[in-house]
Amino acid sequence: MGTMGAMGDAMDDGMADAASGNVPASLPASSGDCYALPLSDEERAYWVAFSRIRGIGPASFKKLLNSFHGELAAAWKAGRAELLYAGLPARLVESLLRQRSLIDPEAELARLQDLDIEALTLRDQLYPPALRRLSDAPPVLYLRGQLSPGDHCALAIVGTRRMSAYGKLATERLASELARHGVTIVSGLALGVDTAAHTAALAAGGRTIAVLACGLDQAYPGSNVQLARRIATSGQGALLSEYPPGVYPDSGNFPARNRIIAGLALGVLVTEAPQKSGALITARYALEAGRDVFAVPGNMFSRGSEGVNRLIQDGAHLITGVQDILDALNLFTVSQCLELQEVLPDDPLERQLLALLNHEPRHIDELIRSSGLPAQSVAATLLTLELKGMIKQVGAMYYVLAR
Repeated sequence: MGTMGAMGDAMDDGMADAASGNVPASLPASSGDCYALPLSDEERAYWVAFSRIRGIGPASFKKLLNSFHGELAAAWKAGRAELLYAGLPARLVESLLRQRSLIDPEAELARLQDLDIEALTLRDQLYPPALRRLSDAPPVLYLRGQLSPGDHCALAIVGTRRMSAYGKLATERLASELARHGVTIVSGLALGVDTAAHTAALAAGGRTIAVLACGLDQAYPGSNVQLARRIATSGQGALLSEYPPGVYPDSGNFPARNRIIAGLALGVLVTEAPQKSGALITARYALEAGRDVFAVPGNMFSRGSEGVNRLIQDGAHLITGVQDILDALNLFTVSQCLELQEVLPDDPLERQLLALLNHEPRHIDELIRSSGLPAQSVAATLLTLELKGMIKQVGAMYYVLAR
């Protein structure tokens, strides 16, 4: 099927366009109220099929959705001229046409059902809303296990694969205490800090989400097969991946995986990490997405603590206990997160503008350009959201999320 390494190319495509500002945080307005239009099985099969095409990432998905009015079935059946007109590069069009002949969308969907894997798309209400707001959000997210409304209240815990006794103790204590407060623990199922965080959350009776850098038909590392199975079948969590079944954990997949870990959470906690650590990539993604970054101070003589200590020097919250995190996030129990979800607007214009905002100030002119909405509608909707306490103005016509 040509799936190995396919998604790495796809993420290159998406990240490049995201960096240039060409990828919106939501589906195009021409798709209508996308969250109120459930996908048919036939249409979902084409989303899955496109996720298997090497080189098709968030930016290309956006172009296809715009050009084919949100109908990927039509995009799948389109000819060379139509695909070029949609804005895909000529080389990608030729590659798509070759790969398409080897993929049966209905068979792909049937295979997912056989593997007990669900495919969530940006049009599905179950798709995590915090992740949806990323400019390079995965168009398709593969799920095994159960997501819960309480997962909106999540914290990512990441760090080194080679923990010290101190790092293990700090990770387990913080993860278990956060889980007891109803906070979902997000991590990457790697050895070391990730494994300790997932395991502690489960032991505390809490929830945890593991984001994989491979297809969900396999677990990486192999030593965590039992942990992955427990997360998926215990009713206490879920496995997530943007990679379809059959994709191996290629080294290029891990940085892309880290952006999802950061995107799912209210913040990222690094409990122990050396200077060169994938955990620091996750922290960077968190900052870029407007999330808080927390770090546990480490031994000044230990190379394994150089990364966390540097994060603190650079402005990360210094953490000495779970209360530091709860206070920084203005959070005490999961019920507060659920209360916030209950006041999310029903109005599609309000949802569209919320999806474009984070904790980095954006000017109203930028929001008008990004949304494609009339200036009068944007101004009126921003005022409504401000009155509801969902956003705030932090300068002359600059807006941020209130949380």
